[in-house]
Amino acid sequence: MNSKSKISAFIKSEAKRLGFLSCGIAKAGFLEEEAPRLEKWLKEGRHGQMQYMENHFDKRLDPTLLVDGAKSVISLLLNYYPEETHVDNTYKISKYAYGQDYHFVIKSKLKELLHSIQEHIGEVGGRAFVDSAPVLDKAWAAKSGLGWVGKNSNLLSKQVGSFFFIAELIVDIELEYDTPVTDHCGSCTACLDACPTQAIIEPYVVDGSKCISYFTIELKDNLPASMKGSFDNWAFGCDVCQDVCPWNRFSKPHHEPLFNPHPDLLSMTKKDWEEITEDTFRKVFKNSAVKRTKFEGLKRNINFLKE
Repeated sequence: MNSKSKISAFIKSEAKRLGFLSCGIAKAGFLEEEAPRLEKWLKEGRHGQMQYMENHFDKRLDPTLLVDGAKSVISLLLNYYPEETHVDNTYKISKYAYGQDYHFVIKSKLKELLHSIQEHIGEVGGRAFVDSAPVLDKAWAAKSGLGWVGKNSNLLSKQVGSFFFIAELIVDIELEYDTPVTDHCGSCTACLDACPTQAIIEPYVVDGSKCISYFTIELKDNLPASMKGSFDNWAFGCDVCQDVCPWNRFSKPHHEPLFNPHPDLLSMTKKDWEEITEDTFRKVFKNSAVKRTKFEGLKRNINFLKE
């Protein structure tokens, strides 16, 4: 067994110890297949007002521009599927936002993983990424065999579905590389058929500017009147294309206490949401990703749903 495979096996066992669902490794380099796709998607304006998507085009496609001497991209999945979800007939938020903001939870795990690697093998340069830098995380996770990018443009896994976060460690050492898995969407069109705003414009292509998540989180303007009645009670984010995906029959509840919701969250009725005060917002969503939309943003979304 060469040292590359020993170190790779060590990294994967450490990832498991830290609570990650799975870990895959790919050789760092230019993402040739993704380049024309990303360029076309941006040219067609599918990113709406998400101007930041246009920045750092080269870095998005080449991790060696992000990390000096980058040789390997270590991709990690962390489960966030909850034990229980909202009561019926109320306003809903995406499952990923039930607990504490994932950026902080995952960042500390990644730092610990990098520290472990450095302790184990010595000098290793690297950086941790959690959806906060220009890294095409789904492409790297697919390249490292953790799943395939499905028709809803989420990473899907036969073993665990898609309710997980994706994060990366980009490091300057050569490792043993995994190989991609095949696509298992087949002829299924459940996600295309179920999307309330028809944001999945064709298999594997999502128009970000039509997605409920975009409207309820990213859009800072007033919500367009043309979308009235099509948000399906989603007040922050949307899980429809994941909820209907057959592979999510295999989702199992996470074991991360920090992702557990505030005790009041799941029992909130429509009336509770409509009468939410800033104090309640701060209490229920303390350290939550929902704070991204701020109190005013959440009120705007709820008012749009109830009118």
